[in-house]
Amino acid sequence: MTASNQHQINLNTARLDQICATAPVIPVLTLNNAEQALGIANALVKGGLCVLEITLRSDYGLSAIKQLKQALPEAIIGAGTVLNPTQYQACIDAGADFIVSPGSTAELLQFGSQSTVPLLPGVASVSEAMQAMQLGYRRFKLFPAAVVGGVDALKAFAGPLSELKFCPTGGIKPNNAADYLALNNVMCVGGTWLTPKSLTDAKDWHAVHQLALRAAAM
Repeated sequence: MTASNQHQINLNTARLDQICATAPVIPVLTLNNAEQALGIANALVKGGLCVLEITLRSDYGLSAIKQLKQALPEAIIGAGTVLNPTQYQACIDAGADFIVSPGSTAELLQFGSQSTVPLLPGVASVSEAMQAMQLGYRRFKLFPAAVVGGVDALKAFAGPLSELKFCPTGGIKPNNAADYLALNNVMCVGGTWLTPKSLTDAKDWHAVHQLALRAAAM
């Protein structure tokens, strides 16, 4: 790794720390159209959750990032489900403030180490985290958290990998989020429970806002 890459990674780590300190929960969103995107995002941001992860799981993902960056300048908009450098660059071009991947490849990690838009790479094991550490990464998404051991896994990681911090995502719910947030190596959690289909289909933004208020108070 070059000195310039290490410097950029250090800057990106500091930026991720700032982002993850903004709120205890990052809503993970799959958005399908402009009306839905604005309704959901407004409800969440007004409820105190200013960091949003917009996934590329729908065709509207990139457009949603562009839309919300313009409509909600106070929000921090991340791009999720980013699988390769081509998608990474497209998200940067759309205005994403940070990038989240479900897993890690050498190509994606290398690209992220050179980018001024920080990458929160996904890992599921100590070995994957150690490989990313070789490129300077110290902040990770643990995914799918509940499947790979959840709270117990994170406690185990803390011994040998004490300098790492995580945003666990996958299986996080209101009844277990506090258990994750109590860990010293957890910065925040990612969750989909804030936008249940029953509420978004009904366009019940008030109910989404109430869920956001409760999550922001965790």
